[in-house]
Amino acid sequence: MSGGGTETLVACDAAQGGGGGGGGKKRDSLGTPGAAHLIIKDLGEIHSRLLDHRPVTQGEIRYFVKEFEEKRGLRELRVLKNLENTIQETNERLLPKCRKTMEGSLGETLQRLQAANDSICRLQQREQERKKVINDHLTASEKRRLLQWEEFLNGQPKRRAEVDEEHRRAMERLREQYAAMEKDLAKFSTF
Repeated sequence: MSGGGTETLVACDAAQGGGGGGGGKKRDSLGTPGAAHLIIKDLGEIHSRLLDHRPVTQGEIRYFVKEFEEKRGLRELRVLKNLENTIQETNERLLPKCRKTMEGSLGETLQRLQAANDSICRLQQREQERKKVINDHLTASEKRRLLQWEEFLNGQPKRRAEVDEEHRRAMERLREQYAAMEKDLAKFSTF
């Protein structure tokens, strides 16, 4: 560093009457109030030199601004002006034209969408009507089949009785036939 702290100590010794030579009074010990003040002052200087970068930063900023203004001139200003003109032209001419075109196209598109939506609604309504007719037909068919099934089940005892009666008669005929055949066999067995 600069060594400013030792010079300050020597100056302090001279002010207190120590002559700065070899036979004079020795320097103040570090425990005295004057020494603490000097140490704090030295620490402040060290701190400002090591950690305070404001002067360096301000110098760099001044250099950057100077270089920016000298080297680039008004180029950025012209670019910004051109950009402003482009934005103004876009806002005044292109944006209304695009809005008008969009509104016209959207109106036509909305009409087409509405027509398509109406067609879909009609198709859905037809489909619902068709399903209703089919469901009504199925319900009627199911009721007819249930009635037929009930009639079938109600007619079963009568048919069973008829079949049983027919079976009894067939058995009766077969018994008579076998009895007649037995008689005929009995005639021939005597030989």
